[in-house]
Amino acid sequence: MNIISKQITAANVSDELKQLYETAFPENEQIPWNDLVRLIEEMHLDFTAYYEGDVLIGFTIVFPHKPFNWYWYFAVRPELRGQGKGQNILTALIEKYKGKTCVLDMESPLQECDNKAQRKRRHGFYLRNGFRDTNLYRKYDDIEMTIMIMGDSTFTMQDWDDIITELKKYWTWN
Repeated sequence: MNIISKQITAANVSDELKQLYETAFPENEQIPWNDLVRLIEEMHLDFTAYYEGDVLIGFTIVFPHKPFNWYWYFAVRPELRGQGKGQNILTALIEKYKGKTCVLDMESPLQECDNKAQRKRRHGFYLRNGFRDTNLYRKYDDIEMTIMIMGDSTFTMQDWDDIITELKKYWTWN
């Protein structure tokens, strides 16, 4: 598969990306779209869209934050999941940030919920690709998030708080 990546800025963001963003993530895990577009430039987010020809496959948004790069959002169009396209995107992303410590948070596969099987598949996907559990958890509303890391570093709740403090310089939520 020949995936083409395209750097996204506030000037070239598309309605197609907005639609995928708004359907791929639960509403309480989303930053309002207009705020997210503003943050692309202000926070120097690495917002990359992935295409096969002219067809959007998915996107990633990484917050390059020292000492950890935060894999903030990763979405693949629902009808294209399970075909290896997400694997190819993640492989490209890992290569792009090779040698750097990366973290992500995802819905905990341990929490009782309606989408537990999906969470377990997603968790296994990240484990197979070199991430490991930090055994740290955060709660947002009623969703428990587990924090995963790639790299030799350790990650603490203070590290998480530092990332959130940085984010709050640009955007705050209720």
